[in-house]
Amino acid sequence: MYVRRLELVDFRSYERVGVDLEPGGNVFVGPNGVGKTNLVEALGYVATLASHRVATDAPLVRAGAATGVLRCAIVHDGRELLVELEIAPGRANRARLNRSPARRARDVLGALRLVLFAPEDLELVRGDPAERRRYLDDLLVTRMPRYAAVRADYERVVKQRNALLRTAYLARKSAGGRGRSTRTDAEQSAGGGGDLSTLAVWDAHLARHGAELLAGRLELVAALGPHVTKAYDAVAAGRGAAGIAYRPSVELADPAPDRPALESALHAALAEARPAEVERGVTLVGPHRDELTLTLGTLPARGYASHGESWSYSLALRLAAYDLLRADGVEPVLVLDDVFAELDSGRRERLAELVVGASQLLVTCAVADDVPQALRGARYEVADGQVHRVH
Repeated sequence: MYVRRLELVDFRSYERVGVDLEPGGNVFVGPNGVGKTNLVEALGYVATLASHRVATDAPLVRAGAATGVLRCAIVHDGRELLVELEIAPGRANRARLNRSPARRARDVLGALRLVLFAPEDLELVRGDPAERRRYLDDLLVTRMPRYAAVRADYERVVKQRNALLRTAYLARKSAGGRGRSTRTDAEQSAGGGGDLSTLAVWDAHLARHGAELLAGRLELVAALGPHVTKAYDAVAAGRGAAGIAYRPSVELADPAPDRPALESALHAALAEARPAEVERGVTLVGPHRDELTLTLGTLPARGYASHGESWSYSLALRLAAYDLLRADGVEPVLVLDDVFAELDSGRRERLAELVVGASQLLVTCAVADDVPQALRGARYEVADGQVHRVH
């Protein structure tokens, strides 16, 4: 798989730009702040319908424009697919596949398989659990696009359930409160806007969608683990053993539970957490509270890994995703955004050895000499809102 052409209209700093790309290496060179990352961010958006830099779509549209447009021509197994996305902050985005309207924007997921490593990925090791959950869910959707609907359904349920709990909490608080309530007390005394009579319905929805998402994550982590260990060993030259493990917010009697068992476990955990949830006004159980633990040897990577080890670990997580996708039979596009400037010469060369065979590799850098010789293919200079191929 590779991207043959990328076109942007009113995306980030670009009013309009088009770039023809090559299989193999593609290196974008230019000073910081000229828009190199904007190009690869656009590709990441086509692959995941999200930015790796910001949580909302509004910053993606050029200042003064109402919408932004991405066009991406993708070649896979000798066939070309044109993906078009219109980003409209505050409204539903629209998508087209080979110029035919898609029913939903998420119908384009799976068209482009891409793994992107960027400086922000340091938060995978040092940041909050939400960063690692997002890493898992993005990879899960990339492997199996149907999980986009599972993820969206689960997030909708949590949002609705939280709103119900919050309303009940505020109603009880405004009435003077009665200390820590039991489930029956809370439901009987909430009254009006604090009615919790529908909470059982949302419990059932959360358990069903949560079990599906949790099952996917558990299967993914089991498959991903050996790749993480191997990638870290390769990048760090054997300096410590990396490992990952999934830590759910519910008790699991079976280390490899099926979906019905997961649904049952979530139901039981919700029932047990009900008094605390009513007291605090928030959902305390479910995949949105889970953690992906990262270890180096016997110690947690978060808080113990050095800066260099954290960089190596975050890079290993992306390389592991890349290897897992390749093992699935589809060669993904690999993007290294401003990576080599942060690595010493030894890590640069080891990384180059690991990715030199990529079907398509996109690298951004401020200094061309930072990129190992083996990865220098087509070269593009970025400046003043333009991208020029250097021959």
